[in-house]
Amino acid sequence: MSILSEIVKEYKFNGDHRKRLMAAQKKIDENAPRAGDIAPDFTLYDIDGKDPVTLSDFRGEKPVALVFGSFT
Repeated sequence: MSILSEIVKEYKFNGDHRKRLMAAQKKIDENAPRAGDIAPDFTLYDIDGKDPVTLSDFRGEKPVALVFGSFT
């Protein structure tokens, strides 16, 4: 059974589901970022795979959107 299905099974989506989901997240991983936290810093390579790009370089400059997926 997947972690998500365990969460859904244990915490039904009625009433105050946000608090229940946050509690479930805490139970799964104490070190996971929470809603409203600053994102952990990381470095990836640009679309050409040549130059490194670090998230913290954009902090305070402009919004950043990460898209993970296939574009084929």
